[in-house]
Parts: sequence; structure tokens; C-alpha cells
Amino acid sequence: MHPEMSETTSREVMARLRRRYATAGRIDRRKLVDEAVEVLGCHRKAAIRALGRPSARPGAPALIGGRPREYHPDRLLPVVKAIWMTAGQPCALLLRAQLPAWLEAYQQDHRRLDSDITRALLRVSARTLDRLLSPLRVKRGRRGGTRPGSMLRDEIPIRGRWEDDETGLGWMEVDTVALCGGRLDDAHLWMLDAVDIHTGWTALRALENRSQHATLREIADIEQSLPFELRGLDCDNGGEFINHHLRRHLLQRERPVRFTRSRPYRKNDQAWIEQKNGAVVRKLLGYRRFEGLAAARAISRLYAASRLFVNFFQPSFKLAEKHRDGARVHKRYHPPATPCQRMLADARTPQETRARLQALCATLDPIRLLRDIREAQEHLVALAHAPQVDTEPDSLEAFLSSLKTAWRSGEVRPTAKRPVAPMTPVKGS
Repeated sequence: MHPEMSETTSREVMARLRRRYATAGRIDRRKLVDEAVEVLGCHRKAAIRALGRPSARPGAPALIGGRPREYHPDRLLPVVKAIWMTAGQPCALLLRAQLPAWLEAYQQDHRRLDSDITRALLRVSARTLDRLLSPLRVKRGRRGGTRPGSMLRDEIPIRGRWEDDETGLGWMEVDTVALCGGRLDDAHLWMLDAVDIHTGWTALRALENRSQHATLREIADIEQSLPFELRGLDCDNGGEFINHHLRRHLLQRERPVRFTRSRPYRKNDQAWIEQKNGAVVRKLLGYRRFEGLAAARAISRLYAASRLFVNFFQPSFKLAEKHRDGARVHKRYHPPATPCQRMLADARTPQETRARLQALCATLDPIRLLRDIREAQEHLVALAHAPQVDTEPDSLEAFLSSLKTAWRSGEVRPTAKRPVAPMTPVKGS
């Protein structure tokens, strides 16, 4: 098409030339082709193909070039679809590499293929396979710009605040903490932290990675170890939580667990779990880097003792009420108590759970638990990655002293404040 001519005008001109071309002789057809090349600015072969067509379909461009179609979807798609579905829906590049072996198995198991179909499938490119499979992928939701962890956000409600009927036992918040030492590269360990908002009961597990399978496995293990029934779980918007596996595990049961999430980039929506991340996880491990199965086993031994120490012998404050008087906020707290004491004091705690907690508390010794915690920390000191490879691992005393100031050199997060521009000196001053 000529650059200065519109599509509509080009189509009208080509339709008029096509009517004359259908009844013209050999010499007149050559002149009509010359006229189409001069007026429309197209190639001579393209003009011959366009003039020789009986009629153009509605909405098609005036001149259609290119060679005839070699790969017909009606003949190739049934075979490609069967192989693609059986092979686990691989990408086009992987499917192209698998076709020679799969075609032989397909003919032995299903039916013999014509030689032209077999020849076409052996010569087909990955881009052509993408075009053939694109309708199937759209139907099955294989395409889209959403990242893993964001596809279920519309199905998982946002919990703005804990309601009055959600203040009993079993309503928990969950989060992951990176043990990366300031370098996020997915080779380090993670901590899975869960807390009951009513009592402050804390449960922790070491994760070798943040995969959906590993997170679901540890959440199920935490649920089995809780002294109460899990009734609700609130998480952030990470892909380790927002997935079909965890949603199915919580909702498809006889008594479904209420599954909610926080607002994106609003960490204060999970104030209870964020406080435990610093008061428990960072207090025991600081901001050192841990990786490998040996470190995961050592952390598991550490929290086997620390969870008993925190839940039975470490009291904490709990806010009772808060009101604002002008610019001043007044807060009143309950007397400090441990999570076990809060659970025993709650009238809604079952008698069987109350007896089991009292029996377990009678067998625990806080000094012995603290000694076990120090031994596990000493073992972790040797496993932690030092800033320099040639340096010796820090002593236990240095490691414990660094925990006191770990918050000063901890996670550096960007702020929304704009940088302050330097003041321009006033002339004459």
C-alpha cells in the first residue's frame, strides 16, 4: 500500500482493478499490474497475487503477500494437543525437542499418521507451536502477567482488623524471616514464624527455602503441635502463602480455617507477628547468615528449647485499651503474663488442654532450657558465615553481645521521605 494512501482507498482501487483484471487479456493484464505497482506502491508479485484472487475477505488488507500456509491447524493441532497435554504442557522449545520421540510413541499408542503430517511436525518451529497452542493456553489460564502469589488475591479476603469474634484461641498471624546476612540470593535459610494474637503463643520452624511445598509442610507441622485448634490464619502477600496448596489445605476440611491476608506493603497490618520477628527470631539469631542442612538442624534444636522458654517463662505485655486525648494517646496494659498463663486464665480453654499444659510446665526447668539455648547458639556460631572467609568464627560472648546492638545494623529499608535539598546561601550574608 502506498504510504500516502489510506487502507480504504487502497482496497477500493484494488477492487476496481480486480474487476478489470478478471476479463482482460494478456497484454491488458500486464498493464493493470503496472498500474497497481505504480498507484499502490507494492511489489509486482504481490500485485499479481492480489489481482488474481476472486475476492478479498471482509476486513483483510488490500494486498496480502507471503507464501501459502504450510502448517494447517485443523490437521496438526489434534496431534500436538495430545502430545502437549501428555508431556505435562511444556513450553514450545521443550516440546519441539520432545516431538521426535513422542511422535513415535503416539503412533504406536494411538494411530498411524500420514507422512505429510509427520514431516510437518518434524520440521515445525517453536514459534509455530506457540501459535498453534495459543488458544489452548488462553482457555487454561497459562498466559498472563500475574506473578506467582498474586493470582489468588481476589479470592483471599483482606483482614483490616481483628473482629470481636476473632479474639479467642486459634487466630494466628504467620510470616517468614530471612536469615541472609544482608544478601538475598535464595541460598540461605528462612524462619517461619507464627503467633496467636490472643495469648502470644509463638511457633517457629526453619525453612530450607520459601517454596510452597516447604511452607505448607511446616505450617501443617505447626498446626499439629499447637495446644489449641487453628481457627484462622493471616499472612502477607508472598507467594509462599498465596497459593492453591495452602488454600486447599486450610479450606477443604470438615471445619475450614479462615484464610485472610494483609494489605500489600502495609506491614503494620501484622503488628503481632512483626513484633515477634524482632523479639524472638532476631533476639536469638541476630542478623547473621545461615545456610545448609546442618544450620537448619541446629536452628531446629535451638527453637526446640526456645519455644518452651518463650511460651512458658517469658512474660510480655498485652494492650488492654487505647484512647486519644487531643494529640496525646493513652494506653493501658494488662499485667505481664506468659502465653501459657494467658491460656490457663482463659475460660474458653478446654479442660484437657489446661491439664496438659500444667503437666508440661511442671516438668520444665528455665535454667536448663536457657543452657540448651546457649549450647545451640554456640554451635550456630561455628556454622554462621563470617564476613571474611579466613577469619575464625566469633566466640559465644561476642555473638551474644552483638545481639544487643543488632537492631542498629539490621535490615535497612527505604523510606518515603524525599531528600532534603541543601540550603542556598543568601547573598551578602
